[in-house]
Amino acid sequence: MATLLAVNSASSLWGPYKDIWQTVGNALWRRQPEAVHLLDMILKKYKPDFISLFRNPPKNVQQHEKVQKASTDGVAIQGQQGTRLLPEQLIKEAFILSNLFDIGELAAVELLLAGEHQQPHFPGLTRGLVAVLLYWDGKRCIANSLKALIQSRRGKTWTLELSPELVSMTTRFTDELMEQGLTYKVLTLVSQIDVNNEFEKLQRERGLGSEKHRKEVSDLIKECRQSLAESLFAWACQSPLGKDDTLLLIGHLERVTVEANGSLDTVNLALLMALLYCFDISFIEQSTEERDDIIHQFPLLTERQYIATIHSRLQDSQLWKLPGLQATVRLAWALALRGISQLPDVTALTEFTEADEAMAELAIADNVFLFLTESVVGSENFYQEEFYIRRIHYLITDFLALMPMKVKQLRNRADEDARMIHMSMQMGNEPPISLRRDLEHLMLLIGELYKKNAFNLELALEYWCPSEPLQTSTIMGSYLGVAHQRPPQRQVVLSKFVRQMGDLLPPTIYIPYLKMLQGLANGPQSAHYCFSLLKVNGSSHVENIQGAGGSPVSWEHFFHSLILYHEHLRKDLPSASTVQYRHLPSRGITQKEQDGLIAFLQLTSTIITWSENARLALCEHPQWTPVVVILGLLQCSIPPVLKAELLKTLAAFGKSPEIAASLWQSLEYTQILQTVRAPNQRQAIGIEVELNEIESRCEEYPLTRAFCRLISTLVESSFPSNLGAGLRPPGFDPYLQFLRDSVFLRFRTRAYRRAAEKWEVAEVVSEVFYKLLRDYEPQLEDFVDQFVELQGEEIIAYKPPGFSLMYHLLNESPMLELALSLLEEGVKQLDTYAPFPGKKHLEKAVQHCLALLNLTLQKENLFMDLLRESQLALIVSPLEQLLQGINPRTKKADNVVNIARYLYHGNTNPELAFESAKILCCISCNCNIQIKLVGDFTHDQSVSQKLMAGFVECLDSEDTEEFVRLEDGTELEKKLAVIRHETRIHILNLLITSLERNPPNLALYLLGFELKKPVSTTNLQDPGVLGCPRTCLHAILNILEKGTEGRTGPVAVRESPQLAELCYQVIHQLCACSDTSGPTMRYLRTSQDFLFSQLQHLPFSNREYEISMLNQMSWLMKTASIELRVTSLNRQRSHTQRLLHLLLDDMPVKPYSADGEGGMEDENRSVSGFLHFDTATKVRRKILSILDSIDFSHEIPEPLQLDFFDRAQIEQVIANCEHKNLRGQTVCNVKLLHRVLVGEVNGLQGMAAIGQRPLLMEEISTILQYVVGRNKLLQCLHAKRHALESWRQLVEVILTACPQDLIQAEDRQLIIRDILQDVHDKILDDEAAQELMPVVAGAVFTLTAHLSQAVRTEQKQPLVSGPREAHYALMLDSSFTSSPAENPMVRFASVGDSSLHIILKKLLDFILKTGGGFQRVRTHLYGSLLYYLQIAQRPDEPDTLEAAKKTMWERLTAPEDMFSKLQRENIAIIESYGAALMEVVCRDACDGHEIGRMLALALLDRIVSVDKQQQWLLYLSNSGYLKVLVDSLVEDDRTLQSLLTPQPPLLKALYTYESKMAFLTRVAKIQHGALELLRSGVIVRLAQCQVYDKRPEMDPQGMFGIRDPPVFIPAPLDRYRQILLPALQLCQVILTSSMAQHLQAAGQVLQFLISHSDTIQAILRCQDVSAGSLQELALLTGIISKAALPDLLSELDVDVTEGSLMELQGHIGRFQRQCLGLLSRFGGSDRLRQFKFQDDNVEGDRVSKKDEIELAMQQICANVMEYCQSLMLQSSPTFQHAVCLFTPSLSETINRDGPRQETQAPVVPYWHLPGLGIIVYLLKQSANDFFSYYDSHRRSVNKLQNVEQLPPDEIKELCQSVMPAGVDKISTAQKYVLARRRLVKLINNRAKLLSLCSFIIETCLFILWRHLEYYLLHCTPTDSQDSLFVSRTLFKSKRLQDSFASETNLDFRSGLTIVSQHDIDQLQADAVNAFGESLQKKLVDIEGLYSKVRSRYSFIQALVRRIRGLLMISRN
Repeated sequence: MATLLAVNSASSLWGPYKDIWQTVGNALWRRQPEAVHLLDMILKKYKPDFISLFRNPPKNVQQHEKVQKASTDGVAIQGQQGTRLLPEQLIKEAFILSNLFDIGELAAVELLLAGEHQQPHFPGLTRGLVAVLLYWDGKRCIANSLKALIQSRRGKTWTLELSPELVSMTTRFTDELMEQGLTYKVLTLVSQIDVNNEFEKLQRERGLGSEKHRKEVSDLIKECRQSLAESLFAWACQSPLGKDDTLLLIGHLERVTVEANGSLDTVNLALLMALLYCFDISFIEQSTEERDDIIHQFPLLTERQYIATIHSRLQDSQLWKLPGLQATVRLAWALALRGISQLPDVTALTEFTEADEAMAELAIADNVFLFLTESVVGSENFYQEEFYIRRIHYLITDFLALMPMKVKQLRNRADEDARMIHMSMQMGNEPPISLRRDLEHLMLLIGELYKKNAFNLELALEYWCPSEPLQTSTIMGSYLGVAHQRPPQRQVVLSKFVRQMGDLLPPTIYIPYLKMLQGLANGPQSAHYCFSLLKVNGSSHVENIQGAGGSPVSWEHFFHSLILYHEHLRKDLPSASTVQYRHLPSRGITQKEQDGLIAFLQLTSTIITWSENARLALCEHPQWTPVVVILGLLQCSIPPVLKAELLKTLAAFGKSPEIAASLWQSLEYTQILQTVRAPNQRQAIGIEVELNEIESRCEEYPLTRAFCRLISTLVESSFPSNLGAGLRPPGFDPYLQFLRDSVFLRFRTRAYRRAAEKWEVAEVVSEVFYKLLRDYEPQLEDFVDQFVELQGEEIIAYKPPGFSLMYHLLNESPMLELALSLLEEGVKQLDTYAPFPGKKHLEKAVQHCLALLNLTLQKENLFMDLLRESQLALIVSPLEQLLQGINPRTKKADNVVNIARYLYHGNTNPELAFESAKILCCISCNCNIQIKLVGDFTHDQSVSQKLMAGFVECLDSEDTEEFVRLEDGTELEKKLAVIRHETRIHILNLLITSLERNPPNLALYLLGFELKKPVSTTNLQDPGVLGCPRTCLHAILNILEKGTEGRTGPVAVRESPQLAELCYQVIHQLCACSDTSGPTMRYLRTSQDFLFSQLQHLPFSNREYEISMLNQMSWLMKTASIELRVTSLNRQRSHTQRLLHLLLDDMPVKPYSADGEGGMEDENRSVSGFLHFDTATKVRRKILSILDSIDFSHEIPEPLQLDFFDRAQIEQVIANCEHKNLRGQTVCNVKLLHRVLVGEVNGLQGMAAIGQRPLLMEEISTILQYVVGRNKLLQCLHAKRHALESWRQLVEVILTACPQDLIQAEDRQLIIRDILQDVHDKILDDEAAQELMPVVAGAVFTLTAHLSQAVRTEQKQPLVSGPREAHYALMLDSSFTSSPAENPMVRFASVGDSSLHIILKKLLDFILKTGGGFQRVRTHLYGSLLYYLQIAQRPDEPDTLEAAKKTMWERLTAPEDMFSKLQRENIAIIESYGAALMEVVCRDACDGHEIGRMLALALLDRIVSVDKQQQWLLYLSNSGYLKVLVDSLVEDDRTLQSLLTPQPPLLKALYTYESKMAFLTRVAKIQHGALELLRSGVIVRLAQCQVYDKRPEMDPQGMFGIRDPPVFIPAPLDRYRQILLPALQLCQVILTSSMAQHLQAAGQVLQFLISHSDTIQAILRCQDVSAGSLQELALLTGIISKAALPDLLSELDVDVTEGSLMELQGHIGRFQRQCLGLLSRFGGSDRLRQFKFQDDNVEGDRVSKKDEIELAMQQICANVMEYCQSLMLQSSPTFQHAVCLFTPSLSETINRDGPRQETQAPVVPYWHLPGLGIIVYLLKQSANDFFSYYDSHRRSVNKLQNVEQLPPDEIKELCQSVMPAGVDKISTAQKYVLARRRLVKLINNRAKLLSLCSFIIETCLFILWRHLEYYLLHCTPTDSQDSLFVSRTLFKSKRLQDSFASETNLDFRSGLTIVSQHDIDQLQADAVNAFGESLQKKLVDIEGLYSKVRSRYSFIQALVRRIRGLLMISRN
């Protein structure tokens, strides 16, 4: 029992019923195929509910007790664990509900819980009130479902065109219900449920809330009754009720009464129609194949018993409560019997069929036609149901066709009565009372029935039999479409009835006959027939019947009478000739005549409204001249009612523009509204007087309304600007003034007999204003006073009416005030939810007022701009400011709030909500107003709640729409659906514009964010949680959520694409804005799981609305990117991972089933298994299918083919009409273009132009179509670009922002490969749009960068010191599946070589596809290509000093490794593209955009470095590009000089220069390249550049005296170094690689050095010691050591004069001296030693700076030593004649080794020659350094091999030198990578230092040996110095020898003092000490450790041996 007592939280009385209704709607109305099966299940499940219809679960003692105890014991809730305690209050409410609706106690609890749950949807209601709504809503759903199911049955009246199985299912189901007594239940419920009783019960228990709640409850109850009745009606239409059911229905109708206004209510009308359809046999005449089946089921035709019972029941003389109702049923029965009697073989029924006449007589006796007119056709609901109209139509036409004798009888009776009346009038008696008026009623009924041509059925056509064949197809067309086609026989009878009734018409039925004609003339074709009838009646051949005047029902008669009235009234006294005319009594017009005239005028209006031909024919008729006569009559004194009718007729004529133009002039001429005052005229005349004196007194205003109608019609078609010219200032102003001042401004203060008329007046007059303003476009000439001449004086012409209206609406005018107060009154009235007279008209008036405000807002900017430019002295204020004004009635600024309150009525008045939303959207663009609005909206809690509810309700509006059958929906329903949709669009646009403003703004309030606290502190919740209301955000999510559970994806995306697009945009905006992002994303992630559920349905497919679809996907992808980035940052790994799997997986979502496939798991891990087994189950990665859905191709509209316009000019005009739309796309303004073109056509003069006008207009429409196509194309491209950008953003975020370890390395590569290949395939397609190239290129760049990174990371993974192949995991190439053993091929990375080659080819194709343009695109592609080529570069490997152990042969025969192989294949592919590719890259390298040039140069650099064949180098030099690059250096000179100013303009030039130099340096590294460069004179160019001479001075205060230098811009000195170092490097490389032309190169370099000698000297002086200056020095000494050699001078082929030669020698000498001077500083004077190891705080990046400085100093020493060696070798062919560079003094080393440290200056000033001591010192120092470096190197190698084992602190320290900040934030794996990187760098640095040390040691030893040998063996001390210089053959050339010798004398004499014997002895003694055993041992060890490996084996040993020998010899 406990389980039975569990509570259903969705309420079993509401939730399931809602589902049933939803499913029925999906299956029947929305035609969803998947819903059919669901419907079948639901119907089976809930069949008992349909059978027991509306029965509630009964009360129950057990339940009562359980609920009683629920506050302590709790109740169980279905689907939830445990029990829930209920509050006491809820229990009390449950018992009240249980008593109120007589339902079980648990059901009441369920309802309350459901009410609590649904409460957010009903702001302002308590759960109890919501429960009441839900109770009745459940009932409504079941009733509606029943009705829908019955409507879908198979039957005789209609078909819904559903699938046969569905129809069979519903027919079967409903048949079962009927067998269970459905009719009885329905009729019982209809009579039991009564709104008033229900309300009384609810009132007693306080179950009714606000007015809105009351209205909603009463609507639900009414709808329940209505749907039940209509289900019976639908049943009867499809298949008749059985005998008992029919009797039940008759029994019900017997007791029915009418409403207060005499009509049947909608429920009883439906039941009456159901009964009438039971008696309907019209279907027999159809020839459908199902007819026979239906006849067999039809009891009326087959069951005698049925007929007998019904017949006797209807013959029963007992009166019903409504005799008219009884009469109607009897008439229908009589006609059914008559119909049966005409069928074959019905003899058995004769006794009944013969009673038809009598039955009809009974019906007529009870005034059946009067009842039908007043109670049936007059019922409010009658015209809303097509089949009601059809049934009454058949009833009447059957009566006329099947009972002609009865009709004749009626006519005879009418003639008889007319005679009696005539006689009694002649005798002066009262006419007899007993007269019957049946024919009159019949005519009025026909008139009423067809008056509204509802559903455009034009049923009245059956009454017109075309006398002449008038294209029958079209006339009958509207009818042929309908299945009920009648035989012509009936049509003949009916048309005869119409004609004969008009013959010899007795006066009593004259007016009814006219009214009948008016009804029958409704419809375009009927009107034409009626017009013809009236024309024919008046013509001469009918004279004999009617006497002289023709038939009284004819145009002739009518207009003739009008003319006579006019003549008579104009004279005011009848003349003798007219007295005899029977129409006219002596005075005015009698009441009867007036009625006749009105009837005929109404008939005329109807005909000419429908038929334009009739309008023109009547108007142009020469005798009748209706317009003139009518205007004439309007000037006479006749009753206002008649005048109003005349004006209405004029309005009907004014529908044709041709007539309207002349009508204006006639109006003005007749002064109906007095616009010209005669000077002597005392009293005003015209309509103004009538309004103020006659109508106001009568309190009725028909004339004013008619006049407004007329003006409204006329302003629509034509508008003469010169109205009234010649008599008054021309223009419309007097009319506008009258309408504004007399009608509109005073309409509220006038008295009205009929309350509704007040609003009718407001409606018509505001409509005129609306039309005037709608058609007004502010023009410049409106703002200039136009003068016209009138009676000889100049007066100012009136402005256009639109101008005047704008002026009044942009000021605080009475007009604006009245409009706003009308809006306030409107919303107050709507808030009562009560019907009141004139409600429709009030709504219309409000709509016009809102539209006026809207138009003003749209036009005010242009209006005010033009006003500012003009000279007019007018003041206006923007409307949005005026709306902020104070409302005089409430004393608050609540105008905008009043406008916004209309949104709350969006369900009942969608048009008003639409206008209101539009206004708010316009206003919201203004920032200041936003803040004020937020204040106004939130000021009052209840108003704020209502406004929010209004916005939400409009956004939710779709839910409230009933399932409209879209194809059968009436025009109105479709229009309303569009309006609702537009309203939602405006609200979303309002949110989007508001979100762009600063908080607080409207959007934040509407979306539920905090306004009082900071926005980011908001905590968004589901509606109802913590009192959170339902906001627009919930509504938006709801729109997007619908359908996400199913396979098809969000419904909105398909059904309302534009809406969905804006919804996604709002959500993206919320996520992207920093304030709202946090709360929104939290809410979407936790409460909604929004992104996952949306992304799984990507890509959306909706070709019809491609633009919207692309934009939807864009916003969604952008939001997803933000989400991935945020979750990655916050380390919410599971969220990130889930989204990544969704986007990237290529496995289907469902995992394998585990049957028999267990073995596959292991198989899958190997590649071969992966390839073989999974191909079948692979699915496309979502990220790729999204890319697939963006179509890169687009159709370009056909170019214009024009006959009249000039094409170039049209293109120009189109360009001039372009503007930016809301999305920022440039599109052409089609309306403006149209206006320009039409203006052009109107300006044409002459007859030819008039003749060609139609052709010109046609061509204009062609142009407009072309422009629309073009706009669409632009928008489509924009959308594609937007989508592609978003896709790219998503891909980039996935690759860069998401944690790397979430995607396995191998998958990562494969994913990138797939994306790269796909994106290339799409863009390389011939159809692809070029506009998309930039985005694709950007994506390709990122992807290639990541591919390169991924592949290189994968290769770096295992770091083992061993043969290199062991480093890389052996993976099979994808093309091989044999086992690794047989397959020697090694695959490069996970992607495999072939994939890499494909990517390369596609990249190159893409580069070539860009052709000449698109340099920026190529920039991205060059970047990609560089990254790609990086893959084949060998990663940095540590120099472990082991590699050299291999012999040369081993190295030569080693197999080609993967890098070389890939590199070789890459270059082969690149070269296969030949000169085309070379041309493109070289061109980009030489000119164009700076970044493009840099990347092109970098790419050339890369390719040239790996191009073994040197194809590219050849191309570069042969095609002259190399020369161009070299020559451009001179052009760069000036820009580079500007970069050295303290504040440089831009650093671009510096970067391009660096790239250029780097490339030239790369070329110079190749021997052939170096020669080419020398040939192009690169060094000569460098020598010409002046920038190298502009070396800035050091600025001791830091840069420009600023404390903190800027981060990005380097100091001037650093910038200078960036310019100088590349030049020095280039010189060095050229010197090194130009072996063949070494001397030529050296000569040029020397010239370079000399031309910039000042700079060079400054650098060599080396004032400050910093990393930068040491680098300069290192490079410079390197160059000097190779170039500044004395024997160069002899090689220079220039003819040098004596002077210049001396200069050259001087320079060389100076370089030599300075270099040797350096040695004394860097050989390690103490100052430098201290510097070397002090903590230099130059930069933050200390460690690597220290490394650099150390390296640079060693490099300088090495270079100087090399220079010394070269000088010695070059200048001394033999040992005896050595050149001595050092004095024989070892004092340096002794000083230094001694106890006294001399810290300040070097011992020898640098202009003296240094002593040998420096060399010895350097030797020792280097030997010590060597060991420290060697240890450090070995330690680092060990660390590198065991990185994982190092302590964390050390790892951290290593990382910090690579990445100074943020080490703590990265993962351990990344820390290891950084540590490894740092260690490799350290090892390589140490290896370099070791090699330098070793070189210095060798050179020092060599120089020491040479000097010692010379001093100790060959030097002749103190005798003559000549011995030093005798053999100085410095130069082979004899010519220069002498002069040079003397020069050198000077040189050496300055430093080399005389060497005495003492010096030599001292030298020997010191040398023995200095070169001791320990030093020798060290040197030998060094050789053992290092030099062996480097192949200079035993060089040191030999030298050591020699020196030792020397010392020993000389000692001996």
